[in-house]
Amino acid sequence: MTAPTDRFAATASEPAIAPEPRRLAAIDLGSNSFHLLVANYQDDRLQVVARLGEKVQLAAGLDEDGLLGEDAMTRALDCLARFAPFLEGIGRRDLRVVGTNALRDAANSQDFIERAEALLGTRIEVIAGREEARLIYLGAAHAVAEDGRRLIVDIGGGSTEFIIGERFEPLALESLRMGCVTFTRRFFDSGEITEKRMRRAELAALSELANIRRPYQTIGWADPVGSSGTIKAAAAVIAAAGLGPEGVITRQGLLDLRKRLIKCKRLDKVAMAGLKADRARVFPAGIAILGAVFEAFALDEMRYADGALREGVLYDMVGRNSPEDSRLKTLDNLSRSYGVDGRQADNVASTALGLLDQVREAWELDDDQARFLEWGSRLHEVGLAISHSQFHRHGAYLLEYSDLAGFSRPEQRLLAFLVRAHRRKFPAKEWQALPTAERRSHARLARLLRLAVILNHSRPEQPPALPGLEADGETLHLHLDTSDEPNLLLADLEQEAGYQQAVGLPLTLTTR
Repeated sequence: MTAPTDRFAATASEPAIAPEPRRLAAIDLGSNSFHLLVANYQDDRLQVVARLGEKVQLAAGLDEDGLLGEDAMTRALDCLARFAPFLEGIGRRDLRVVGTNALRDAANSQDFIERAEALLGTRIEVIAGREEARLIYLGAAHAVAEDGRRLIVDIGGGSTEFIIGERFEPLALESLRMGCVTFTRRFFDSGEITEKRMRRAELAALSELANIRRPYQTIGWADPVGSSGTIKAAAAVIAAAGLGPEGVITRQGLLDLRKRLIKCKRLDKVAMAGLKADRARVFPAGIAILGAVFEAFALDEMRYADGALREGVLYDMVGRNSPEDSRLKTLDNLSRSYGVDGRQADNVASTALGLLDQVREAWELDDDQARFLEWGSRLHEVGLAISHSQFHRHGAYLLEYSDLAGFSRPEQRLLAFLVRAHRRKFPAKEWQALPTAERRSHARLARLLRLAVILNHSRPEQPPALPGLEADGETLHLHLDTSDEPNLLLADLEQEAGYQQAVGLPLTLTTR
């Protein structure tokens, strides 16, 4: 008797049909350049479909008050308009746009972000420096794909990232406030290139490096790798001059390149074989930073790897919302570090998600919002490790200003808002300070968390039975069976209805 066959399995005469590759896209809004990467992901590998980059020099558009000028915004938006056609057909979960140092620093970055989001039709996430470093390492590590401990250096327009790691795990992450655009404005603003100006730039970079030099050398590495446009350009110029092997920067080659730049005398006179014209003006500042890196870490050579932030964003996107999501490890570490009561966190999360399911359709809440409600529920008491008094404020501060691997600044802002808003008076001031597009959804999630916390106020062994909940616009109707409910719970809910009504968010209670 022959074994039964699965009717969905391929027969010997029918070759197995490979699944369609997943089309992914990332846009890196850097301080010097904007980059677009579109790739197919299949069999744990990326196959590039489109790769574009433009020198926007967003950081050069920051004035003395830290405001992005209209000219810089226009350059940036024009660039994104040229990127937009390459995003057609790519779903929301497969596209991520991240902003780095210039958007971290700009006092009016939200103005630009809202205009760019309207143009692209997707959310833009500003990421913290160490998160940028983590993603850079992920992209570079996949490009290198070799064992051993390595130092990754990425010189951007406004910041420079330093990472030590093994395989795909970073061991040290740092982002320093120095970049080829900001150093050009600071040390070469007159357009002159002199020995004195070059050394001043190098000394400023060495000062930034002083804080990490010793701890990084203590950890150690066997393989220095550079992953930025500055390092790629330096390697190309050195190779074109016959001063080193292709793709490698040697100490002597870097010193010779430095001398050649000083001989150019002016930024508008910088022209060398292997150097693209659109990078020439910021190249001397980039070489000053790179020279300081070689000096601080006593490097003899550094090789270039073609993989950085945008590649890291794509690889990180693949693991998101799965058991490999880097954010899960971060949240678990937070809970352990601050001694969060796991049972209470689980109970509140279970209740919050149960309430969300009842209003999901009426409030158009998606899986991503449910995920953040669960995470906010599990961390709502994180501030207790600091003080019982005002612990919701302490918890919010921790979540907004800590370096949380895997999280963008908007994501940290959402977690912080949920924790800040989970008890006492609804924080109207913080709510109104949120970007307009976030206010309604954030308030809805916060209201569900507040109810979940109240329903678990007695810290039961198991989450309580769910009351009925309906949403009619912004009005919530809570239906509670009071046959076995203590008067304390009813009093808490009545007070809560007053708190929400005070900020124009109606909550009605029906008992039976």
